Order: sequence, then C-alpha cells, then structure tokens
Amino acid sequence: MKAHETAYGQRLLRGQAPSYERLQARLAGDGSEPHDQPRALHCGWGRLLIGHTYADPAKLAEDLLGECRGERDIALYVAAPQQVLAHAPQQLFLDPSDTLRLWFTDYRPAQRVFRGFRVRRAQNPSDWQAINTLYQARGMLPVDPELLTPRHLGGPVYWLAEDEDSGAIIGSVMGLNHAKAFDDPEHGSSLWCLAVDPHCTRPGVGEVLVRHLIEHFMSRGLAYLDLSVLHDNRQAKRLYEKLGFRNLPTFAVKRKNVINERLFLGPGPQADLNPYARIIVDEALRRGIEVQVCDAAAGLFTLSLGGRRVRCRESLSDLTSAVTMTLCQDKRLTQHALHNAGLLVPAQQLAGNADDNLAFLEDHGAVVVKPVDGEQGQGVAVNLTTIEDVTRAVEHARQFDSRVLLESFHAGHDLRIVVIGYEVVAAAIRHPAQVMGDGTHSIRALIDAQSRRRQAATGGESKIPVDGETERTLAAAGFGYEDVLPAGRQLAVRRTANLHTGGTLEDVTARLHPTLADAAIRAARALEIPVVGLDFMVKDASEPDYVIIEANERAGLANHEPQPTAERFIDLLFPHSRPLA
Repeated sequence: MKAHETAYGQRLLRGQAPSYERLQARLAGDGSEPHDQPRALHCGWGRLLIGHTYADPAKLAEDLLGECRGERDIALYVAAPQQVLAHAPQQLFLDPSDTLRLWFTDYRPAQRVFRGFRVRRAQNPSDWQAINTLYQARGMLPVDPELLTPRHLGGPVYWLAEDEDSGAIIGSVMGLNHAKAFDDPEHGSSLWCLAVDPHCTRPGVGEVLVRHLIEHFMSRGLAYLDLSVLHDNRQAKRLYEKLGFRNLPTFAVKRKNVINERLFLGPGPQADLNPYARIIVDEALRRGIEVQVCDAAAGLFTLSLGGRRVRCRESLSDLTSAVTMTLCQDKRLTQHALHNAGLLVPAQQLAGNADDNLAFLEDHGAVVVKPVDGEQGQGVAVNLTTIEDVTRAVEHARQFDSRVLLESFHAGHDLRIVVIGYEVVAAAIRHPAQVMGDGTHSIRALIDAQSRRRQAATGGESKIPVDGETERTLAAAGFGYEDVLPAGRQLAVRRTANLHTGGTLEDVTARLHPTLADAAIRAARALEIPVVGLDFMVKDASEPDYVIIEANERAGLANHEPQPTAERFIDLLFPHSRPLA
C-alpha cells in the first residue's frame, strides 16, 4: 500500500485537517496526551514553527510575534489558521504560498545524467559565505550558521552544488528530517531555500538538488518530501510537477514585516517596474519614502520625503543635468571629456567612406563599431578585423543611430564600475553570454534554454539574441546554430557582455585595484555626474591597466549583489532617511 493511501494521508489530501489536539496525539502515539513542548527549529534565517506541535493557537501566535528583527519565521502545518490569526490579525497573515508533497512511492529516478557539478554538504565558513552570496543574488535572507538548531536536535542540513571545473558554488538547498525534528509519526521530510546561481550555465542544477534531497531522505526510510512554493512561481512549479509533487491542503502563517510585505499587501506601485527601477523603489519604501509611479514601462517614478521631491528614471534623477546627460549619450563627447581629464580612452573616429574606414582598421588591427548614441549593447560589434565585417557592422549600427563610431579594440575583461556621490559602490566583471554543451542538444537549443534561465533570473531583462552578431561569434569559433556542442564544452555566444544580451556579472568590488577606483571617480568628476556606470576594458580587476570605453548616465543598479547600490542611491537623494525596520 502506498503511503498516501493510508487513512491519514487520504484525509490530508482531501483537506480534512485534524484538530491541534488530534494531531498532537498522533505525534505522541495512539492514546497518549498531546506534546508539552511545541517544536521550533532555527534555520539560520528564521525559525520553522511546527504548527501541529502547538496545542494552543494563542501560543503559536505568541511565538510568531517573537520573531527577531531581520529574520523570517514560518509557522507551517497550521490546521486552523483562523484561530491563530484571530489572536493578532494586524500583525500576522496567511502565507499565499502553495504546499506540495511528493510521496516517495511515486518518485521515479532521472533518466538522464547531469554532469559538471557535484552535490555535498555545507562544511566550513567559506561554504556559508558562498551560500549567502547566492541567496543575496536571489533576494533571499542570508544564513547565520551560528543560529542553526544542531542536527542532532533535529536541525536542518544544507547541501551545495559545486562546479567541478571552477569549484564555485552554483546552487544550494536545505532539508529537514521530520522524524528527527519533531518525531513525525508519518516519517516525512521537507525542502526549503532552493536557489541556483542566476549566472549558472550548467543545466539541471535545481533538479539535481531536489532529486538529491529526495533520494537522501528515501535512504533514511522516510515517506515523503514537502515544500512550499509561491503560488505564482510557474517555473518552479513546472519542475515540481515533473518530479511528481502534488498539492497538499495545509496552511502556513507568518508575521508581517518588511521582508514579506508584498505577500500581505499585494502588488504595490512598483509591481510593473523593471528590476532597475524596482530595486530603488523597494529601498525607498523600506525607508518610508513616498513613491509615485509615473510611467512603469519607462521606469519613471517620483520620490518624496518631507519637503523634498526627486524625479527618477531608474537611477537617472533630477540631480543629473541635461548637459551631463549629453556628455554621456554622445560617445564622442564622452571620449573628449575623459581624455581632457588625463584618463585613458580608445582611439576613435566617425565611420566614413570605405577608404577612411580601411585606414582606421589598418592603423589599429581590430576595431569596435557602435552607434554614437546607443544603449544596452544595441548595434555594437566587437573585434572586427576585416573591412567586410566593418562595413556590415556599420550598416547594422545605423539602424540605431545614423552616426556610427569606429574605436580601437582593446582585449581584456569588460569591467563595470558604479560610482554614486563620487564614491565607488560596486565593481563587476561582465562576462559575455555563454552556453555549456551536453553532447545532445544543438547550440540553438542551448541558447534558448540559457535565455529562459537568464530571463527568469533577471525579471525578463536578460536574453541572448539569436541574430547576426551571435551567428558571427559562433562562426569565429567554428560552429553554427544547429551544431551539437560536446558535453562539458563552454562556448561564448556573444562578444559584448551587456546584461540585456545575456551577459552575467561577477562582483569584484573587494579586489578592485586602487588605480581603477581612482580613474572611475576622476571620470565621474570630469563629467560632473552624481550617479554613473563606467565601462572599462582591463586585463584584470586587480591590475592597474585600463581603458575607459563608455559612461552610462542611467546605470543599472540591479544584479550587483551583495553591494548596496540602491541603498547608496537613496542615501544620495535623501541623506537623512533611515530604514523603518
């Protein structure tokens, strides 16, 4: 007989939730009295309060109200949530997430092999640091390992997915053995905090972590795995449905706080904003600053506090003058201003006739073609070495601006430095879009899959174009769209590293060379711009050699985790504001 065919399992699936007292009796054994001690386990980011170990709804409400600042407690398996909410209706709310369950009798092992990474337990401080970097990139609360309930007392275990080539942590998941945690008579388990690096190119990391947890708990003689997923997280739900999870009619209750505000208030004024505007609006709301969204599609909003009012378009605000905007938008003027300030910039000239273009190419060996006024990498072609490629690239760039620039090409890493208030706040190496071969799928299919992952990780902002520039990049590496990339082979499919064309960011703030930081601040002062994203070409972020290739007056502040870009932006606009919690 399958586990979910027991009387108790059938009642759960039908939604016939037993009372607190009867659940208690099940936990203690038939005919015994309810437990005296409710069970609460600390997971490093907050506590899991096991609802059916609480005989008194008032006690459960009291414990939820005891949530520590900066943490997130969750009361799960709450049989009668209305009884708990009645004790503090202004401070508690019913979590809108769905609970799913996989009975292990329904589980089927994977039919394919996932390569390139291994799964192991978190073991040392560097592992916890890697987990927290990953969680911050996903907008999740960090883990404090000092707060964890010990495993021998039923505490959770964290597993990591580690890239076999780089050693980087590319995924993490937390598991809880219910038999150890609260003497669960049904011998269950649960999954929490599944996260995959948004820059990861290896397919199947999330699926492997879930399967690993399932098979680990199966080997311990447990019967099922539960998990909680936001009701609108369609991508995650597709994975869980594929693995055999089914809806479970049970409830979770949380305390209202700034971390989960959107879950109990519903969509706010920032709901339709892109990630670059939303990160700023979220920080403003956290500080009690009034937000008026003027045009969500354009990223336009107004912030007000006291008598001060500032209009913004993403990170572009009233503090940036029209003249400064012109200096940044016209790449010729940018180059002149930075050159006059003694900073290193590439050679540059307007594209002209074929003879002029050929002469510039012969002088520099390789060139970059870009529109004079463009953004998000549109119309940019890099490392062109033949006049035929230059001519085609110039024609393509004219779709975005009739004026097209030729620049000397400088090999190296694409480094973005964000300067706010003439201080360096973040620095990140921008890597071009890449795919990882599996020996089965075509490069076109790999690009489509990687694009879906990048879109999910960036709120739809990042996608790899299937266009002539991608085709040219593939051809230079000896491939076409329909070729099958060997398993484990990593291939760059773009030459520019813009986030909008599938690029990824690697935070290098901690190892930024002082010369590069100084050059970025000098460039911001030369342009007289309070908030700017400066694009450098460098050998390495820890070395002093550089060339500044662009200045962006509307720098994207999202995706620079763990650096406090939005916080420093609001500090600049409203220096006396303080977070509410």
